[in-house]
Amino acid sequence: MPARKKRSRPMAATLLLAIALMLIIEGIFPFVSPARWLDTFRKITQLPPAQVRLGGLMAIGFGLLLLMLAA
Repeated sequence: MPARKKRSRPMAATLLLAIALMLIIEGIFPFVSPARWLDTFRKITQLPPAQVRLGGLMAIGFGLLLLMLAA
């Protein structure tokens, strides 16, 4: 099997692609169901800071895992 050629892309372009993808994904839920998104957001704001921090840590860990699998 031939080795895959790596396509060179400037770091700034890759970062912009990542941010664009994040914004698209973040925008889907409020676009599809704004009332439910607002309700969910209100519930999150009522959580204790420790739970919000844990949720953030879990999201970071999951994101890092996906990044390692994709790279």
